[in-house]
Amino acid sequence: MDITGRLIKILPEQRGESQRGPWVRGGFVIETDDTYPRQVAFTTFGEDRLAMVQSLVMNAQVVVTFSPESREFNERWYTDLRCIRVVPVGAGQPVVNAAVAAQAQPAAPAAAPAAPAAPAFASQPAGSDDDLPF
Repeated sequence: MDITGRLIKILPEQRGESQRGPWVRGGFVIETDDTYPRQVAFTTFGEDRLAMVQSLVMNAQVVVTFSPESREFNERWYTDLRCIRVVPVGAGQPVVNAAVAAQAQPAAPAAAPAAPAAPAFASQPAGSDDDLPF
C-alpha cells in the first residue's frame, strides 16, 4: 500500500537485544494532503530503513510504501503500519493522493461538444409498417 503526505515528525529510535541479536526500531509521522488531512504514524525496523527515514528533510512530500499488521494482546488489538520504503515525491515516484495528483497534473483541455445522438428508431427501413422503436 502507498500513501503520500508531508513528513512532520521523526520519532526517536529504540534499541534492544533479542535472542536473534541486536535490533533497532524507529518511526515517523506524515500528514496527508486530503480535504481533511490525517496524521499517520509508521514504524521502521532495521538500520537500513531507519537510515532511509533519517535522510529525509522535514516537511518534505514523501511517498510511503507500507504493510499494515495487527496483533492481539490481552483481548485488545494493536495495529502497526510498518514502513517498507519511503522516498521523496520528487524522486520519480508517482503521486498517490488525489489532492496532490490534481495539483501536479496540468488541466486537461476542454473536449469538443459531442454531436447529438440519433434517435433509436432512425435505423428502421423507410417503408416499415412497424412504428415501434424496437
